[in-house]
Amino acid sequence: MSENKEGQIPTKLGKNGGNRIVVDPISRIEGHLRIEAEVKDGVIVDAWSSCTMVRGLENIVKGRDPRDVWAFVQRTCGVCTSMHALVSVRAVEDAIGIVVPPNAELVRNIMLQVLYMHDHVVHFYHLHALDWVDIVSSLKADPKATSELAQSISPWAKSSPGYFADLQKRLTKFVESGQLGIFANGYWGHPQMKLPPEANLMATAHYLEALEWQKEIVKVHAIFGGKNPHPNYLVGGMACAINTDDAGGLNAERLAFVERLINDGKKFVDEVYLPDVIAIGGFYKDWGAIGTGFKNYMSYGEFPTGSYNDVDTYRYKPGVILDGDLTKIHDVGNRNVENSDYIKEYINNSWYDYDKVDGDKEGLEPWEGETNINYSGPKPPYDFLNVEEKYSFIKTPRWKGKPMEVGPLARVLVNYVSGVESTKHYVDTVLSTLNVPATALFSTLGRTAARAICAAEAANWAQDDFKQLMTNIKNGDDRMANHDKWEPETWPKECKGVGFGEAPRGALSHWIKIKDGKTDNYQQVVPSTWNASPRDPKGQRSAYESTLLGTPVADDNLPLEILRTIHSFDPCIACSVHLYDEHGKHIVGVDGISVCSV
Repeated sequence: MSENKEGQIPTKLGKNGGNRIVVDPISRIEGHLRIEAEVKDGVIVDAWSSCTMVRGLENIVKGRDPRDVWAFVQRTCGVCTSMHALVSVRAVEDAIGIVVPPNAELVRNIMLQVLYMHDHVVHFYHLHALDWVDIVSSLKADPKATSELAQSISPWAKSSPGYFADLQKRLTKFVESGQLGIFANGYWGHPQMKLPPEANLMATAHYLEALEWQKEIVKVHAIFGGKNPHPNYLVGGMACAINTDDAGGLNAERLAFVERLINDGKKFVDEVYLPDVIAIGGFYKDWGAIGTGFKNYMSYGEFPTGSYNDVDTYRYKPGVILDGDLTKIHDVGNRNVENSDYIKEYINNSWYDYDKVDGDKEGLEPWEGETNINYSGPKPPYDFLNVEEKYSFIKTPRWKGKPMEVGPLARVLVNYVSGVESTKHYVDTVLSTLNVPATALFSTLGRTAARAICAAEAANWAQDDFKQLMTNIKNGDDRMANHDKWEPETWPKECKGVGFGEAPRGALSHWIKIKDGKTDNYQQVVPSTWNASPRDPKGQRSAYESTLLGTPVADDNLPLEILRTIHSFDPCIACSVHLYDEHGKHIVGVDGISVCSV
């Protein structure tokens, strides 16, 4: 089944003599993404990644009060809403020199840990699993054998033969009606689907259970942040007052409810998500050698056990791994002005202009970054990308001139090499259970397993941080915000800051320059910018394009294999806005940027 609306994959002869195919849009992601790949003799020999959405949120916040910016840039994404708010307030706090109270750090941690659990579970079951699980095949399963399989990998309670038999009857009605509903778009019967019917039925059951579970865990954000999505944050701390006896405050009843939700989340991750990933991975161990890429990985680090400013206390360690060398961690840098040019963004293949430098040759560090949208070149829709010119609305970031993969795999690898015991435990368990070498981590399979490991670790840490929060409250510390330096009159006339963080999809940074108490410049370098960007001036591919090379494709018209690797990154391209008519003509703009039609 094609991802294209037309129902078939457009093709033409590639420059290497292969068949160049287009998959547009890549579905089951957040945003708009186009992949073009040249397939020769059943293998991808070249690939191009194109974001077909215009980015421009940075321009909206210019001139605004820096303390309000989080509320705007939080709308960067419909998934990681709270993460963009967190990194934004960190950037402002860095610029004006605010240190938040311990309770605020703990609540911020818990909200992000809950996001990890929610986001990774939803990604696996509802966005990525259908690349591996054949829903229709479930109709052939033996419910008793399915129950035995489920009970062999987990103590999860919902695993009786009757439970799976009832589900199978419901699925049968779906299929016989010809209306598969939420399962309508899948590659049923594809030759690369390897799960036996019983594993397919088990995974389908957990798909549906995850739909119910995910709407509960996000209530933690509503309790601490007032709502979900887009919970409230605050420069200097968090906007939730602790008052264990007041019905209107963060009282004992609500805190007890948070604890229950965290415990339930940990149970689902430990007994459903992680076992499913390992079990399904056992049937696809060949994907431990597919989707490798250039093997450069970067993590900014996350989840401080002390202050955000003290990176030594981070549970996920900051660092860079180069060329797959698992013996050395390189310093990420960029935490002070002196080495701020470690990261630069290039636009030689992106539909933007730079005023300060020649954008076809030079990059800009984010503090000096520009978001000037250039509408003079070709824009979507199109039959094929003109890859000799600009071909994406994503900029191309580089660390010391090198492309980086960011995301769960980068976090896990940096921690693994750093000798963090909890990460080593999970990684070694997965490797030994699947009976694959450590090099299998550099792959589509490794990327998928790393995401589950991140969810499991986040669940453990959420319990730890909640206990510490309760201990602080019992000891009489109810501080949730630091109001020092809150007023612009106390700020320097000009200052700048950067907020770093590890979003579920990877390294995220927001960069702000403040002048006369207002936002003078603002730039975001988001995870999918690192992974999905086009080639840089040296011709170096970014992660999506690189990891597709060498991928086998059984059928050019059913490019399931492309989706498996791209979905393993959990693409989120919605850090942008757009509006076009059917001919690709720009219709309307506000303040020089396009209007969102998503």
